[in-house]
Amino acid sequence: MMANHNFSIEFFPPKTAEGTEKLRLVRAKLSELHPKYFSVTFGAGGSTQQGTLDTVLEIMAAGEEAAPHLSCIGGTRESIRTILQQYKAHGIKRLVALRGDLPSGYGMSGEFRYANELVEFVRAETGDWFHIEVAAYPEVHPQARSPQDDMQAFVRKVNAGADAAITQYFYNADAYFHFVDAAQKAGVNVPVVAGIMPITNYTQLMRFSDMCGAEIPRWVRLKLASFGDDSASIKAFGLDVVSDLCERLLAGGAPGLHFYSMNQAVATTALWSRLVSPQ
Repeated sequence: MMANHNFSIEFFPPKTAEGTEKLRLVRAKLSELHPKYFSVTFGAGGSTQQGTLDTVLEIMAAGEEAAPHLSCIGGTRESIRTILQQYKAHGIKRLVALRGDLPSGYGMSGEFRYANELVEFVRAETGDWFHIEVAAYPEVHPQARSPQDDMQAFVRKVNAGADAAITQYFYNADAYFHFVDAAQKAGVNVPVVAGIMPITNYTQLMRFSDMCGAEIPRWVRLKLASFGDDSASIKAFGLDVVSDLCERLLAGGAPGLHFYSMNQAVATTALWSRLVSPQ
């Protein structure tokens, strides 16, 4: 089931020495799964830009492929050009190009308003050097005016030069398949890799999902809530739900999965082993 699919794992840059050390151990465990690459997020307004680069270089030094996220919020043409030159000089060949989240109280500053403008700029500056991934929203971007507007924004990013897309996480496979069909009807033919968020903590999942517009199906939400503080039951049920989702996505033609690891190894490894040898 895992052959011919594109699997990747996402980290965020650690903010402390302790976090850095912990991520090294996590990465060593997850490297054993041989993902195609690791991606590393980029803080709002570029707050973790150096941390992103440091983490990416450490992954590459260990012989793995890594893709920094690049956000255009707060960026100028000059600052983005400098980052691109730096990435090229280090031999980085992959990028995840995003508009990025606006930090609270942050005006719409920066010279790029949308991710398609960033993708266009990267292509104009660096040609085909980078393999560019962009974001996709099967359940519609929370700030989109309508699903149609959201799809048009996605089409613009692909037409600007994106090679592939990674979705926001979701738990409804139909939303993904509907999105991919709609994208294909709109003339998009790049791979759309499904973003997968393991379920390990109910309150954290609710908070994230409220922020990013991902829907947790009612039956899943009620079941998770019913476990209260029983974290073993939450994790066991979460593993069942998410591994079923992954199997359905792959069987239905998803070109791969992108795991939001939250800098933890256990949940992603458990999902992976279910997919390699289904129960």
